[in-house]
Amino acid sequence: MNASFRRGVREGIPFAVAGGLLAISFGVLANDTGLGAWGAILMSAVVFGGSAQFASVGIYATGGGLGTALLAATLVNSRFLPMGVALAPYLPGGPLRRALQGQPLVDPSWILARQTDGAFDRHVMFGASAAQYTTWVIGTALGAFVGTGEIDPDTLGVDTIFPAFFLILLLDELRRPGMRGVALAGALIAVVLVPLTPIGVPVVVASLAALVGLWREPPDLSEEAL
Repeated sequence: MNASFRRGVREGIPFAVAGGLLAISFGVLANDTGLGAWGAILMSAVVFGGSAQFASVGIYATGGGLGTALLAATLVNSRFLPMGVALAPYLPGGPLRRALQGQPLVDPSWILARQTDGAFDRHVMFGASAAQYTTWVIGTALGAFVGTGEIDPDTLGVDTIFPAFFLILLLDELRRPGMRGVALAGALIAVVLVPLTPIGVPVVVASLAALVGLWREPPDLSEEAL
């Protein structure tokens, strides 16, 4: 493990702790809505996306079909498309290799990996995501096997972790030059679309404001530079 990976693990620990608590809530919810303990764990291991998982399970629990739930999860996770576009120039190799390196991409890791000059350190992202993935899967298992019938996420206030989690990420990102305008544009788009479009669509469209990052000149990823 290089120094960047270790730094990513260290900086990702606070998010991993918060994500683990949130995962307990998801494990309880998913098991109680009929997904089952092993289904909840498998979903966390494969999807590794809190907002998409909560959206899909919530729709399924209220009578929505499996197809609708999967569509909602896909739309919510589509925000990673512009994030991946911004990250791609900093991943070496061909399309397949870059796609594999992009799999650990989650919101906190993307932000932690971003450097002051707008570039991304992929090893920081790998380390931060490794810490978060571990607690996300373990937390889901605890909630699914231990918490069902014993834990009320709303009573414990666990349901507040998710919005607070993203608020912290937003406040940190707003410190960067030019990001306040991007955030404002995204917020306005979302506010307009929330009452007019299905779940997930406002997130996807609003995230397109992040494509302003494409205006930067891509870095030199030659073997000598790396």
